[in-house]
Amino acid sequence: MAGSNGKQKTVRDMILSLALIGLAAAAVWLFGIPHDDHAPDIKRVDYQVDLLTARRAASYPVAAPEGLPSAWKATSVRFQGEESDRWHLGFQTPDGQYAQLEQSAQKRSAFIDTASQGASATKRTERIDGRTWTRYTGGRYDALVLENTPGSTTVVAGTASFGELTKMAAALKLK
Repeated sequence: MAGSNGKQKTVRDMILSLALIGLAAAAVWLFGIPHDDHAPDIKRVDYQVDLLTARRAASYPVAAPEGLPSAWKATSVRFQGEESDRWHLGFQTPDGQYAQLEQSAQKRSAFIDTASQGASATKRTERIDGRTWTRYTGGRYDALVLENTPGSTTVVAGTASFGELTKMAAALKLK
């Protein structure tokens, strides 16, 4: 009988220890870990210097949007002259989605596949600001591809809706 009383104390002490550890873990989770479910604020970038550089160096007229509302936030920019004169300009749309402008003198089919992240051409075309664009779907991004552009390929792609991609394409000015 004397042995069973010692075992009961050991089990009771173990249960109390686990309860204290559980309370401490709950307190750390509640008060020590931030629980912000909002997406982080993405920093706006100024792309004007990069745009001027690309327009001087590229072998084709470089596109950039003009007149997009300030709710469109430029988030990334780069010009890679050594890689087929590749121009990239990324935006966060007003509804928090992603839209990018990509241009390159690279082989058209390979470039479209990369810029749209695997999308395929549909039979649907759109006239936007006097130019014909083909819709691409089925990849990570949906895309609009500008047809009949000698010397380069222009792609507007992203997670944004086709409505938003169309707004971006309509704002593009080639210089």
